[in-house]
Amino acid sequence: MDKIRTGLLGYGLSGSVFHAPLLSVLTEFEIKKVMTSRKEQVHQDIPGTKTVSSIDEITNDPDIDLAIVTTPSGLHFEMAKQCLLAGKHVVLEKPMTTSAEEAKTLIDIAKEQNVVLSVFQNRRWDNDFLTIKQLIKEEQFGEVNTFHASFDRYRPNVRQRWKEQKGAGSGSLYDLGSHLIDQALHLFGKPNAVTAQVISQRNNAETDDYFHVVLSYDKLQVLLHSGSIVPANGPRYQVHGSKGSFIKYGIDGQEEALRAGQKPTDASWGADTPEYYGELTLVEGENIRKETVKTLNGSYLTYYKELAACILKGGKPPVTAEEGLDVISIIESAWKSSELKKTVFINDL
Repeated sequence: MDKIRTGLLGYGLSGSVFHAPLLSVLTEFEIKKVMTSRKEQVHQDIPGTKTVSSIDEITNDPDIDLAIVTTPSGLHFEMAKQCLLAGKHVVLEKPMTTSAEEAKTLIDIAKEQNVVLSVFQNRRWDNDFLTIKQLIKEEQFGEVNTFHASFDRYRPNVRQRWKEQKGAGSGSLYDLGSHLIDQALHLFGKPNAVTAQVISQRNNAETDDYFHVVLSYDKLQVLLHSGSIVPANGPRYQVHGSKGSFIKYGIDGQEEALRAGQKPTDASWGADTPEYYGELTLVEGENIRKETVKTLNGSYLTYYKELAACILKGGKPPVTAEEGLDVISIIESAWKSSELKKTVFINDL
């Protein structure tokens, strides 16, 4: 196989903004079919690509190697299961599934079929997160004791879209929480305990639109937060350790660029605005020194480059299915903690 023939399931925001533009600039992939009702948009965006109406037209096609599931979260399990049983490699948009039990089943099927199963956790390649990851690797903070990440928005009115309507996998914790939890687990591994509050703050809300999740790792405390009625954002990240702190405002601009129809075709892709470069505070004996840290470039494209290498040459996918399962397990623990109003210890599950 010299090219990964791909079927895209769904062409809403995820499929049209996050997946198709990335795949279109990589020679390792060819989008052969798209399952969608938005046929005209597909033909305009990806000329020559065939549109289909059912998943069977992808799973029964021997010329499809990879299926990318970008449909609403509640459909992930059944669609991924059907694709895996048909012998296709599968990428699932986050969240992987709506329950840990579903995720475990998919992992078992993928192993039986000897195919790749991965989750599109693209915000591991946000420019701010990559910068923090590098600073931690360089031990700039010494021993990290507090990690605080926020994903706030000002969306006071409930909109008519599936993520804000009652249903499996809807709501902020499954949506934005998947990103923040994955980042935390990627940096620090599984916590000892989860303490969370997950509620609705907006009038007429049908799903959760606010969460505050604390992951406890002995001394280290990870605070993950999101609200939907936040007119002015505070820091996106705060990292504090025995030797220093890092404060970062702003948000990676790749999503905005992709929404505007841009594609990652040059070295400027994923660059941060200098006014949003983070501030590093270092303790040096009795002195405190501050410096501005240039943000590393973000690169959602890296996910698919690493996936291509995995499928074509073997090896580990950029995000493993087991890592996707871990995120869902933490989400379930957070819901349990919020409902019981107490800390949930991971070893007790």
